[in-house]
Amino acid sequence: MTDQLISDANVRMGKSVESFRNDLTRLRTGRAHPSLLDQVMVNYYGNPTPLPQTANVSVDDARTLVVTAWDKTTVDAIEKAILESNLGLNPNTAGMVMRIPLPPLTEERRKKLIKVLRGDGEQAKVAVRNIRRDVITQLKDMTKGKEISEDDERRASDKAQKITDEHIKAIDGIVSTKEQEMLEV
Repeated sequence: MTDQLISDANVRMGKSVESFRNDLTRLRTGRAHPSLLDQVMVNYYGNPTPLPQTANVSVDDARTLVVTAWDKTTVDAIEKAILESNLGLNPNTAGMVMRIPLPPLTEERRKKLIKVLRGDGEQAKVAVRNIRRDVITQLKDMTKGKEISEDDERRASDKAQKITDEHIKAIDGIVSTKEQEMLEV
């Protein structure tokens, strides 16, 4: 019973870490990456649609993204969505192809992005710790209900703490790696 609880917590914590990793794709590091535009919503025939569903996004070189619209009528809507996305990007349109040069990040902007990164990392750690807290609460309830012994509760709590520490260490590793990427000029 406790093993199932611990394995469920491990899966949930893993999902929290993966969600954090996916959220980091929206942070700009100065390098061109197609996922930078994943959050941009295009007004596609009156419906807000993610940009990757309306156009092909690829990398031309280290500092240039290329967006190729699938439908000529959506080019203006895609360009408008990119301009309004608060990413600081200015597409150069030629027909159905848009080249988006990524401006180099200033030192001040890098520091702000690192603060945002660390804040997001802390939120991910809080999510992992909340899962641990839920598991420990369930274990205490099971002990009160005489479903498990106090020794089993203690062992399971120690396992929960170990997997929590592993996931927090993984989050810290992701943060430091992303921080190094952001500091590269």
